[in-house]
Amino acid sequence: MDTHELRAELDAAVQTRKELGKEYEAEVIDSFLTKLDAQLDVKIDSRLAAEEPRRKGGNSPQQKLQGLSLMMAIPLSGIAGGTGGLTGLIVCWAGIVGVNLASALKR
Repeated sequence: MDTHELRAELDAAVQTRKELGKEYEAEVIDSFLTKLDAQLDVKIDSRLAAEEPRRKGGNSPQQKLQGLSLMMAIPLSGIAGGTGGLTGLIVCWAGIVGVNLASALKR
């Protein structure tokens, strides 16, 4: 329901209320609000359905592994560089790249 249809529905509700009088005011208002609520539900459901694929894609196991490996890369680099020098650093980063490459190829 677009803005024009909503205005038409509201206008019809106001006209109906004028014709029927105050004794039917609550029923006229309830009827209009029920139609409005149904239209809002349809809009919300369509927006949620459009958002669903994007939300599901953000939590893949591969992305979790990539994030974890990058978080662990900082302390591991420090430890490897401090104890093994350049060779230790190269071995450390080869392992990190290897884990992420294996995860990417597994897909």
